[in-house]
Amino acid sequence: MFARLRSDIQCILDRDPAARSTWEVITCYPGLHAVWLHRPAHWCWGHGLKWLGRFISHFARWFTGIEIHPGAKLGERVFFDHAMGVVVGETAEIGDGCTIYQGVTLGGTSLYKGAKRHPTLGKDVVVSAGAKVLGGFEVGDGAKIGSNAVVIKPVPAGATAVGIPARIIPSKEGQSADVTEPQQQRKFTAYGITQEDDPLSQAMRGLIDNASSQEHQIALLWQAIEKLSAMQKTQDCVPCDAALKEQFEASKLTELVGK
Repeated sequence: MFARLRSDIQCILDRDPAARSTWEVITCYPGLHAVWLHRPAHWCWGHGLKWLGRFISHFARWFTGIEIHPGAKLGERVFFDHAMGVVVGETAEIGDGCTIYQGVTLGGTSLYKGAKRHPTLGKDVVVSAGAKVLGGFEVGDGAKIGSNAVVIKPVPAGATAVGIPARIIPSKEGQSADVTEPQQQRKFTAYGITQEDDPLSQAMRGLIDNASSQEHQIALLWQAIEKLSAMQKTQDCVPCDAALKEQFEASKLTELVGK
């Protein structure tokens, strides 16, 4: 038990640069208090003491601002960072090493009692501020969910989900993330998302590059036709409005989209 408590504290020290000491984490981190209060609530729920489990979770909600249903399952080293307004539903499962920020909802879309209504998060998942993960599906190991995303379908391991409704960006390493990679070699990204993860920006940059390349090729073709017509002494082969020089301002458009 004490080893698990130490693990809870250490995961916060590892992931939050604002954490200065063990004492500060123990006394000033509501996410840690919510996890510790959830454990007796979950035990009561699993042993038939439903009302007592709900009462403990209700007290935890009042004390921490984080609502975790006593039926939810939490793995080890789960970190609720800031986490005011987080809601975790009854059949939700949160894997080892997950990080969940403020305003996140792990909600259900079904009204059938006893059904799997809430999502299952794999290991090392990052759910950013304000995200809503709705439904009884799985979010794979190492996946990232962007701020304010609304996720209504499964997310593959190592992938990133952003937008409303969420769009899935596959892992850069392949179909799934290597969750067996040593922890010290894996870079933790606060809030889970970098500017490179925006699919619209990626698509726009791709279109800009493609348009710039096409204009370059067209200019080369007209220049070749101009040379051939000069050799044949037939100047009417090149129309007056032919684009002999490139005018596509790719750099300016790229700056507008974002580097």
